[in-house]
Amino acid sequence: MKDFFYKKLDAYQIAKEFTLYVYSLLKKYPSFEQFAICDQLRRAAVSVPSNIAEGMGRMAINERIHFLEISYGSVIEVLCQLDLSHSLGYISEQELDNAEEIASRLTKVMSGLRKSLNEKIAQ
Repeated sequence: MKDFFYKKLDAYQIAKEFTLYVYSLLKKYPSFEQFAICDQLRRAAVSVPSNIAEGMGRMAINERIHFLEISYGSVIEVLCQLDLSHSLGYISEQELDNAEEIASRLTKVMSGLRKSLNEKIAQ
């Protein structure tokens, strides 16, 4: 089956990397967190590439931008939860820094994609 075009977007590929990294961290959490912060982290992390993909599946450019904004919000939500996780001793400072580095690359690419979509609206 042919790949859908969203899979070729840098934003999607980095978002997927971000999600997989978060999932790798979740293995370190205590079992009593599996239905608390871990569930919330999973949902927020999966939301990042999912909303990029869903947005790019929309025909209207405004809808594509809207889903990118939702995805951006999910990135920030994950970073907040990882910061709390670090404060609780579940992840190391290096692991938090790694997540922030991936998130930084991702949000820059998402910003560029949003700018490109806005330019299409202006034309």
